[in-house]
Amino acid sequence: MSKQFRDYLKKIGSGAHTSKDLSRAEAADAMALMLTQAATPAQIGAFLIAHRIKRPTGEELAGMLDAYDQLGPKVPALDSGKPVAILSQPYDGRDRTFPLSPLTALLLASAGCPVLQHGGERTPTKEGVPLIDLWRCLGVDWRPFSLAQIQESLANLNLGFVYLPRQFPLAQDLIPYREQIGKRPPLATLELIWAPYSGPCYVVAGFVHPPTETMIQRALTLRGVEKFTTVKGLEGSCDLPQERPAIIGLYDFNQGDNPLTRLRLHAEDYGLGGKNPLWTDLTDAQRLMTATLAGEPTPLVPALLWNSGFYLWRHCALDSLGAGINLARELLSGGQAREKLTQIQRLCKTGMKK
Repeated sequence: MSKQFRDYLKKIGSGAHTSKDLSRAEAADAMALMLTQAATPAQIGAFLIAHRIKRPTGEELAGMLDAYDQLGPKVPALDSGKPVAILSQPYDGRDRTFPLSPLTALLLASAGCPVLQHGGERTPTKEGVPLIDLWRCLGVDWRPFSLAQIQESLANLNLGFVYLPRQFPLAQDLIPYREQIGKRPPLATLELIWAPYSGPCYVVAGFVHPPTETMIQRALTLRGVEKFTTVKGLEGSCDLPQERPAIIGLYDFNQGDNPLTRLRLHAEDYGLGGKNPLWTDLTDAQRLMTATLAGEPTPLVPALLWNSGFYLWRHCALDSLGAGINLARELLSGGQAREKLTQIQRLCKTGMKK
């Protein structure tokens, strides 16, 4: 048993009137003690549920990210110096709406904008479809890749994926606690803003509840991240909704006293409104994604143009959202996104042989 960890647990778990927040340094130490299993299973489970009840602060999330940096993987920086977009989604996946970020990543990569994703297998408590399963539907298996091979893919093809069980087993070992405590712990918020990359990043964080956005903003600001984007996305992901306004925060601390630009974007203003595509199963997902990349008019196309257009605008420094949507349409209809997938499939096969 870790006496130091017990002190942290007592501090956050003393109840609504007497519990206290951890400092950034204390949160980093507590996270490290959990990752290395210096804390006992009883202590870890108690901490995760007590922290959820108390609610994490931005300072605590910043400290926990510090521990991830210390003990977790980092894909080496690209020689080009290009900023890499970190497009993730909640690790416990999606089960209501169709996840578009693998297709969005392909369109961004086709435009020369590097994208890095991360995640693992189906995760409690939601057990929704994870990104790794969607990539396997597309004929891409990121699981065997080393950090060097991920960097190779990122450098040559503008796409990479950090597979948690292989690259960060310490964090993977904490996943079973989610099922045991029956609730999402604050680690779920941590994963939305983790950037396992050693060079300049463009972090995009999805959220559902406004307090989560505030915590994310505080944590990234404390860690010196100058530019990032928050999205009130579908099921907490980076996917912009079509049925309601897309509420987005553009944070740029180089702008002086007003770092936040708040956007409320309407897909219908660009002819892309309608119902958000619904999730069914992996067989249907494989059919729809393949047909979409082949240029067929599937139900995914308007949503993909809406999402990819936005991220092309922000990540590729285009003049307008309309220009981003037009570029997305060209990359999809011209076959560049499909060709990018073919290239990644080839690299994936050679990577598995190394």
